Amino acid sequence: QVQLVESGGGLVQAGGSLRLSCTASGSIFSISDMGWYRQAPGKQRELVAMLSSGGTTNYADSVKGRFTISRGNARNTVYLQMNSLKPEDTAVYYCKSLWGVGITWGQGTRVTVSS
Repeated sequence: QVQLVESGGGLVQAGGSLRLSCTASGSIFSISDMGWYRQAPGKQRELVAMLSSGGTTNYADSVKGRFTISRGNARNTVYLQMNSLKPEDTAVYYCKSLWGVGITWGQGTRVTVSS
């Protein structure tokens, strides 16, 4: 089993930056891909960015050039650097980890971007 804990959300003005962190515990040796999804009020959860164990990244078109996903040296932490934030980035951001034959989601961290 893998457990995920996110941090770094908050309130920021449009144009500002935030950095989200997600730390995995448990069977971290089995983790392959890690990344971020988000869910805005009244909308479905959507991909923000994923990072494979081999270093391949996949970004939503809406965040390309503004957000950067990276992995810590210990490889059980994934970061999401969010720059040039827009009000439409407001959502609960969820960390996701693929491991073995399982998928784990974090509890979510709220990001609010004011105009």
